[in-house]
Amino acid sequence: MSKAIENNQFVIFRLENEDYGLPINFVETIERVSEITRVPNAPYYIIGVLNLRGEVVPVIDLRKRFSLGGKEIGDETRIIILSLEEMVVGILVDGSSEVLTIENDMIDHTTSLVNTFDDDYINGIGKVNERMIIIVDVYKMLGVAEIEN
Repeated sequence: MSKAIENNQFVIFRLENEDYGLPINFVETIERVSEITRVPNAPYYIIGVLNLRGEVVPVIDLRKRFSLGGKEIGDETRIIILSLEEMVVGILVDGSSEVLTIENDMIDHTTSLVNTFDDDYINGIGKVNERMIIIVDVYKMLGVAEIEN
């Protein structure tokens, strides 16, 4: 099992009407949306950069990255700041409200059907009571290779 989900704690966020989970060890902070500066010629899903306490952080619109279409930024919209090795990046989500513990036996690792897609961002489906939570593979979502220790 990857170190990404060893402690079984996930930050839960929403896109559309679905719940997604990120392993908590990648999450630095969750921020309200502030001024984002556009960057010319960036990939379609990078909406710009954010000045976060003096650090320039690129921001990815996960709705665009997951091909969900655009949505106006609202009161619940958040930017989740992630840290992977030496890289810090923000992801724009519809909302984020909780941390959940999902035990390994409650995570159904994706089927062969889901894994046939080239841009598979899903690491598994967590089942908590009646909720289904899509566990995101952070490295694939960001388009970076996992650095082996």
